[in-house]
Amino acid sequence: MTHILNSLESSVQQNIQALTRIYPHLSQLDNRPVLYNNQHDIATVPILSGGGSGHEPAHFGYVGDGMLSAAIAGPLFIPPKSDDILETIRFLNKGKGVFVIIKNFDADLAEFSSAIHQARAEGIAVKYIISHDDISVETSNFQVRHRGVAGTILLHKILGQAAKEGADLDELEELGLSLSTSIATLGVASRPASLPDKEQLMFELPEKYISYGIGIHGEPGYRTVLFESSENLAVELVNKLKMRFKWQETDDFILLINNLGGISKLEEWAFTDDVLQLLDLERLHLSFIKTGHLITTLDMAGLSITLCAVKDPTWIRLLIAPTNAAAW
Repeated sequence: MTHILNSLESSVQQNIQALTRIYPHLSQLDNRPVLYNNQHDIATVPILSGGGSGHEPAHFGYVGDGMLSAAIAGPLFIPPKSDDILETIRFLNKGKGVFVIIKNFDADLAEFSSAIHQARAEGIAVKYIISHDDISVETSNFQVRHRGVAGTILLHKILGQAAKEGADLDELEELGLSLSTSIATLGVASRPASLPDKEQLMFELPEKYISYGIGIHGEPGYRTVLFESSENLAVELVNKLKMRFKWQETDDFILLINNLGGISKLEEWAFTDDVLQLLDLERLHLSFIKTGHLITTLDMAGLSITLCAVKDPTWIRLLIAPTNAAAW
């Protein structure tokens, strides 16, 4: 695959330069790989998130009123450095503390934890939530991976709006814990992502085969089978999600269909229809449905389903509130 980039090293800065020209509410923090909402109300708790690049529109695309106050990017699939995270926390802190959303990957946890520890040592109030919605399993031991994937976007939106409406750090932590344990995601790919600097695929997948349980850093899934139909993919993923939630008829859910980067809209919407038909057969109530490129893996041809069990109807109000974030 040919990637239309000047270089991997310059791509994050070029993204920042483009976004700050297109969206007046976005500004860069010094010369760091950080975008922040320059219209953020300093009377409210700021929300910070981030991670490696290659997942666009995450995370820069979710900076805006009622979502993230700032987002920070690292190199391709590598988390941002702790000193950049720390400097962002210092910048965001205007007396209300800072709330951080972290995806559950060892490297991300190490960098963010180091920055949070230092910020707290400096007297800054920082609380955080770890997104862990992935329900795929390790092939070696069948343990659930609990990686932070597409469901992270629901934390960005709901917590971001709650903060805008005046929730304090403790209230955001409580809401984040309730939300994060209510979200589950499972994905599938028909083609791995290709690395721009090496022009090679990130794992092997034979032609006409698909891999269930792939990761957003290009990790292979837990099972590889011959592709049969979009409907069969939907059945596999919905059945696994049903086992996770053990739902009853009329249970209320939020549904996200995430395009991992290289799937056409023709395929994405056909798959969405298959999923919706299956959930209708289950007699579930869907209070919110969204499809599109939410958290991607470069050009991976894949899709994921995220479901969130709605424990509190106020979540829907927070979710549908308007935002000027570029990617929502």
